Amino acid sequence: MDVDLTPVEMECMRCHRNEPMRFYGLCTSCRGELRVRFTGEARDVEVEEYTPKMHVTPNAVALKAD
Repeated sequence: MDVDLTPVEMECMRCHRNEPMRFYGLCTSCRGELRVRFTGEARDVEVEEYTPKMHVTPNAVALKAD
């Protein structure tokens, strides 16, 4: 089964201009603008070590003496 991925004239979700696109979404200029505006930078985040809380009550069946 072949899928036809030729661009079709569609309206941009953001700026509402018509532009040929393969999938419905943002046009090329809107995608470029958002990439420049929201560039992600990797960083290390320091978090404290996980220590489980001991808020458990003993199981009455397990403690039952036979």
